[in-house]
Amino acid sequence: MSAHCMLTGAKPGFGNTVSHSHRRTSRRFDPNIQTKRYWLPGEGRHVRLRLSTKGIKTVDAIGVEAAVARIRARGVRV
Repeated sequence: MSAHCMLTGAKPGFGNTVSHSHRRTSRRFDPNIQTKRYWLPGEGRHVRLRLSTKGIKTVDAIGVEAAVARIRARGVRV
């Protein structure tokens, strides 16, 4: 699966690895994506979300109902 956060939209950044001899090769900076399972009381079921660690902290702050509403507003199916 792709390294994208469902809530924040964080995705990989790209850059170069620079060796000791200063040769440059391409690399990716992937966000720290975790799969978390939350209970959604409004629908009476669990939802499995792929979130970055910042996204997990956001869910803890605003609540799972508001977070799922934001994810659905971005057009992602939950």
